[in-house]
Amino acid sequence: MRSLLALLACTALALLGSVFIASTAQAHADLVSSTPADGAHLTALPQQATLTFSEGVAIQDCAVVVNDQSVPLHQPAGEPDVVVADLTGVKPFSGQLYLDWRSVSSDDGHTATGTLTFHLPSALASATATSTAAAPAPAIAGPDGTVRHALIVDELLGFGCLAVFVGGLGFLTLIWPEGGHERRTRRLVSIAWLLGTLAAALEIPLRAGYASLLDLTGIFNGSAIESLLGTHLGATLIARTLLWLLGGVVLAAQLQQGSRAACSPGWRVGLVAVAFGLLRTTGMPAHDDTAHPLSGAIADTAHLAGASLWIGGLVVLLIGVLPRRQPEELAAIVPRFSRLALGSVSAILLAGLVLAWQLLGSVHALLHTSYGHLLLVKLAVVATVLLVAQRSKSWVRHRLDLAVLLRGDRATVRPFVYSVAAETGLALAVLTAASVLVTSSPGR
Repeated sequence: MRSLLALLACTALALLGSVFIASTAQAHADLVSSTPADGAHLTALPQQATLTFSEGVAIQDCAVVVNDQSVPLHQPAGEPDVVVADLTGVKPFSGQLYLDWRSVSSDDGHTATGTLTFHLPSALASATATSTAAAPAPAIAGPDGTVRHALIVDELLGFGCLAVFVGGLGFLTLIWPEGGHERRTRRLVSIAWLLGTLAAALEIPLRAGYASLLDLTGIFNGSAIESLLGTHLGATLIARTLLWLLGGVVLAAQLQQGSRAACSPGWRVGLVAVAFGLLRTTGMPAHDDTAHPLSGAIADTAHLAGASLWIGGLVVLLIGVLPRRQPEELAAIVPRFSRLALGSVSAILLAGLVLAWQLLGSVHALLHTSYGHLLLVKLAVVATVLLVAQRSKSWVRHRLDLAVLLRGDRATVRPFVYSVAAETGLALAVLTAASVLVTSSPGR
């Protein structure tokens, strides 16, 4: 039983990033269209190329290289998602123009790269080119792969710790105040706070190295960090780190006072303030607020809050409550958590639908794009899991009543524990489906 609970807990932590990475995966400034279009057969050498991205870009950090030549860039007024490359003086290679581009999101610094190819008449190429040999354009410099992977791991760690910290303290406040004296629960939340604080602090140099195209040994470069801290993203990262430190004050009060803190109005206000700050600063770098500033921010925060309460509560239930095998305690806690989980899942679904609709924008995109198809698959999986959970609800209630009547008989309690663990696994299946959905590019 202990090995099963440990396995499920580790699985929950591993899948936490799948929920929170939704907004992050959607935050890359991907190329939506170009003029001329990729692969176009042109009759004359274009004077400029216009690139339109999925969100606003930082023009000073973007780059375009055409046939081994860096070209000037500018943005039209009022169009932060458009980059215009000046192709004046560029020479084609045997009738080909190879355009490499690098975009950097203005809100979170994420980098994307790609290549466009344009075809020109051979006669034009022989008249203008300095060489008739075909030559592919060199790949434009992008972020270091090791730094990118380290940043992903750091983000996943931060997301996991956020869920356990916020969701765990929320579980103690709303459902199980007496759990503040439970050693396993106290250790779990404390470790989540410590690792979350370290992850938040480490993300600053990793983001700086990522944006400045440095390798892992250069992430503590002073000028790169200073450049990052002067941006909106840098201010958000600093605020998040400070909020984690304030979370330590909330945690210390809980560790000292136990259930008294969980029932104290002042402590609850402090917890809500810190939790909201952590959730908001986690969502801000990942969500493009320029298109839907209010609804996007509300949906993003609700999505993260629901995921934290649900998954953090599951982890506390698995680590702190179930190993105690106290029937009366389970009979009181499980129904409360069931109601909290229902509200959390509802918030996740509704907020996720809002965010997905903002990305898709139409029923046609829902029905005729791969992203829309994945969304429909996810909804089908969610409906199936909820149906199975609803059917098992009466069995669980009967098992709880029987366990209470038999005063904690282990043979009676054990099947119930397995049932709860199985339902936890089903819930994690929803998160797995979500991870497949959110790592896909929206159809446009």
